[in-house]
Formats: sequence, structure tokens, C-alpha cells
Amino acid sequence: MNCFQRFTTLCATATLICACAGAPKRPVLPAAPPARPQAVGKMVEGVHSAREAAGKERAISLFHDAVTADPRLWEAHYNLGVLLADKGDLKAGERELEEAAKLAPNAEDVVVALAVVRRRADDAVGAIDALQTFVKQNPDARVAPIALVTALREGGQVRQAIEQAQRVLVNHARDSLALSELALANVELGEIDTAELLIDEALKADAKSAVVERAAGLVSLRKGEDAVAFKHFLRESELDPEDTTARLNTGTVLLEAGVYDKAAQEFRGVLKIEPESVDAMLGLAAARRGQGKRDDQSGYLEAETLLKSILQREPKNLDATFNLAVLYRAYLKRPADATPLLQRFLADAPKTHPGRPAAERWSSGLQPSKN
Repeated sequence: MNCFQRFTTLCATATLICACAGAPKRPVLPAAPPARPQAVGKMVEGVHSAREAAGKERAISLFHDAVTADPRLWEAHYNLGVLLADKGDLKAGERELEEAAKLAPNAEDVVVALAVVRRRADDAVGAIDALQTFVKQNPDARVAPIALVTALREGGQVRQAIEQAQRVLVNHARDSLALSELALANVELGEIDTAELLIDEALKADAKSAVVERAAGLVSLRKGEDAVAFKHFLRESELDPEDTTARLNTGTVLLEAGVYDKAAQEFRGVLKIEPESVDAMLGLAAARRGQGKRDDQSGYLEAETLLKSILQREPKNLDATFNLAVLYRAYLKRPADATPLLQRFLADAPKTHPGRPAAERWSSGLQPSKN
């Protein structure tokens, strides 16, 4: 997915849940035998560990223990899937979330998380299928229908995204997230004036929504009003100081404009708040690569350090794998180091991954252009 798509997700991100603390409020879960106490204990311990700064690996191990002790414990599969996906192992995360969805087919949090993971893996069709099935079977759902709008829009089915957003608005005319998504869909069609009107309505419906401010900033960017966009992103940060998406958006815009020094500042700012943010590390690596020179390779070398750091924690991170291969092959002129990375990338990357064409050209002996 491109940078604009990458940072326009409007649906809620997945959060850890615990069986003994209460399942999500909306879903009506299927009847099932009581969970085994040993499994629940492992899961509870895992939830607490996941909330600690350095506890995610231990949490993953505990959730593995929980699903081994009781394979029917859908909450443990869900939590395990979320954490595996967070560390970049999208295939394993998807498998766990698929199992959770089988065990709890009416759990909205699960299907939304599954769709997010599939979108991250550039499987728009899989994300759309999961959400469409759920929405059809659960007409009273509130989050999944809007997540479906996002998935349709990012999957290139913009007309269908507009129709889905309109269906949401029939029953919830002032839904600010649906209005925001409808605005972004109109942006994709080039209907900027319509998008601006819809964003105005979304801001009226919820003047204190960080998500709406984010969408407003993205609409302004497409209008070429960078200063206005940055104001919206600043407002987003004020409304939700712990949400670093606004700075990621700003950094991405600066990166695409070739303003590498300012982009690097934004990504470094994110990393001060979230030292393990993979998106910020990828962005900073791209910015530093852009600052690198033949006679001053410090930018290239910092980019290498950042990408290797990601891969040390997330060996299956496709974006880091591809970008490190690009750095070695096209910038540091170390093709021998690039080859195993390209092979690993091509073995794991879906056909729809945007980096795949360049990797395939390299593997066939052709030289992709730098970008």
C-alpha cells in the first residue's frame, strides 16, 4: 500500500482482551464449555505482561501456553494474533486471528483485527471478504461496517466504499467516522470539493475527534494546502497526545516531497514517544537514506542500523527486509548482502506487495530505478 493509504486507517486498532475481565461488549458469543482455569491464568498473566514496556515476548509465550492448554479459548488466540502481527509476523498473526474468528464468529473486535492484519499484508480481498461476511451476519455492528469502507477504499473499490459508507449513514447520519471515510473515498475519485464538504460535516458532528482531524489533514494535503493540513495534524496531536499518527503523517508527506531533514525530525519525534515504533523507524530509515551521499555515507549507515534493528526484533518484517535489500543493492553497492534479503522477501511477500516488482526485476538481472 502507498504512504497515503498506510496512514489513513480510521478503524480502531486492536487491543488486548481478557476473558475474566469481560469480553467485548457488542458481540454475542457462541455457547461454549467453560475455559480451563490453567489456560485462563496464563492468558491473564499474558495480558499483564503485554502492557509492560519489555513484556511482549513473554506475553506471546504465555498466550501460546494458553492456547495449548485450551485451544477453545478464543480470547487467547486473539491476543496472540495481535501481538504476533505487531512484531511483524503477519502470517502467524493471521492464523491465530482466523482461529479466534472460527471460535467466536460474532466477535467484532476479532474480525476487525483480522481485516487490519490482512490489509497490512496487502491482502485487500481477504480483508474485504472477512468484513463483508461479518457485516451481513451482524447488521447491528458499528465498527466493522466502517472498517469495511476503509478496506474497500484501500483495495481500490472506491465506488463500493462510497456505497458502504452511505449505508452506514442511513442509520447513523452523524457518524463522524463514516463521514470521514466517505470524504477520503471522494478524494480518491478526485471529488475534492465534495470531500471538503463531508469533512466539514464530520468536524461538526465531532469537533474533538483525532481521527476526523487526521482525515481533514489528508483532504487538505490532496488540495495542496500543506499548511492547513499540518494544522489539522497538530490539532490531532492535541486531542490525542499519545497518538503519534499525526507526526507519522507529517513525516510521510515531507518524505514524499523530498524534504528529508524535516521528515527525519518528525520520525525522531515519534521515536522519543514510542521507541519501538516500526513505522517511525522505517520512515526515519527512508529519510536518512535520502540524506546519504556518495562522499558522506552516514545517512546510509544510520538507515542500515535502523533496518537491521527492526529485523532483529521482527525477522519477518517485509518492509524492512525489502528496504534493507534496496539500501545494499542500489545505495551501498553491496549486492552480495542484498541477495539473501531479496530471496527471503520474494519467498514471503504476497504478489500484491508494492516492492515485489522491483525485487523480481533484480532477481532477473535487471536494474530497477531508485525511488
